[in-house]
Amino acid sequence: MPRQDAMRALLAGIGADLQAYAELQVLLRDQFRAALRHKASELAAAAEAIETQVDAMQQRRAERVALVQRLVGETGNMAQAFALLKSTAREKMEADWASLEQAVIECKRLSKRNGDLLAEQYTIMQRVLHGEEQIYAPA
Repeated sequence: MPRQDAMRALLAGIGADLQAYAELQVLLRDQFRAALRHKASELAAAAEAIETQVDAMQQRRAERVALVQRLVGETGNMAQAFALLKSTAREKMEADWASLEQAVIECKRLSKRNGDLLAEQYTIMQRVLHGEEQIYAPA
């Protein structure tokens, strides 16, 4: 693949991930609402949609790593790849990359929040179904 095509593919992948992370945020918010309402079918649908989205993003990440290696060598990084661009294009891609990093952080936060809620709900359900280990503290 020519370097110019590799760079185009790299930039397109970043753009696709920006859109995908925005969609993932919506899915994670949907999952949270379903968990709050104890809607098992909605939770299952959200989990499936999240898994599909994350799988696609993981594939693009692997492609991005390969493209960066193609452009700047085995130990290359995004900053080195962006340095190959002209200033206007470089500034835009650096801004897009920073936005992507922020979207990743936000999705991690939402995912942790969802996981914490689901874990708490599970703990409460276990208490309801099986009772407390000790209702009273030992004297």
